[in-house]
Amino acid sequence: MTSSPPRVEPKLVRGLVQRPAVLVEAFADGPCCGNGAAVVLLDEPMGDQALQGIARSLNQSETAFLLRQQDRWCLRWFTPRCEVPLCGHGTLAALLALGHWQLLGPNEEVELLSRSGPLAVALDPGGASGRLVLPSAGLLPAEPSPPLIRLLQAHLGVTPLAYWASSMGYRVALLPAAPLQAMAGLAGELQGPDRAGLVLMQACADDPAEPPPTVLGQPADYQLRFFAPGLGIDEDPVTGSAHALVAPFWLERLGRSSVVGWQCSPRPGGMVCEVVCEPASSGMIRLSGTGHLLWNGTLRVHADGSGAEAWSSLCALA
Repeated sequence: MTSSPPRVEPKLVRGLVQRPAVLVEAFADGPCCGNGAAVVLLDEPMGDQALQGIARSLNQSETAFLLRQQDRWCLRWFTPRCEVPLCGHGTLAALLALGHWQLLGPNEEVELLSRSGPLAVALDPGGASGRLVLPSAGLLPAEPSPPLIRLLQAHLGVTPLAYWASSMGYRVALLPAAPLQAMAGLAGELQGPDRAGLVLMQACADDPAEPPPTVLGQPADYQLRFFAPGLGIDEDPVTGSAHALVAPFWLERLGRSSVVGWQCSPRPGGMVCEVVCEPASSGMIRLSGTGHLLWNGTLRVHADGSGAEAWSSLCALA
């Protein structure tokens, strides 16, 4: 039931116009958990400086901007510091916002055009959950640095079972059983390449006395935490791109076509990860998760009118 975006009449207030905006806590089923992302609906292009200013003011880990161009949806993401080429929780937030604004119907599949190419998304019945397909990347065996080994021994009393680099720039460490969820943040102590994104992951314990958390009614198979001080993120609450990266490992290890990942950060949340096409290393992973609409309103911002070229370039990538 795709329709034209709701035309928000430019109500000028001292040179300002109004734009619809929401705050969605993505990969969460209630308030004050998951990963928050603001979503702003534009009715004309807006330049990078204006977009960055809005993202800085909203001060979420990501602010997503949606613009309808050439009968297709274009999507861009900004942190308070810079634009990023891909954001999983910002994509889920944008999808749920389109449903909230009645611009996308249940089970209607569309592509959101982004700097990472077209991203296939679909809204589930009820509008509180959705599916998105994100690119993955191969894990490249590597050796953990001595400082990281010492850090994990000091905080958790364990040594990594395996360690990988990736073309995304993230590093991944597989850990044995340890209280990962209770560990204090590591951001201030990370060194070298680990600062650009470190995933610490482990299998969920098979303990009937303490069952794992569930996502969409399914128990979690693994859990992780993600630290990226080099990107200005001490710890990301729930990271779609990190789960898309490590899901192929867990799919192969467990011999399944879908697994459930949990992020045991101080603002926890999770997602179901599925193979889009065989094999699991094909490069694309479907993530399914819920989201909570925390607030709904309008922004009053300066009419910009610039930036048309940057937005049009997304259509050229389709």
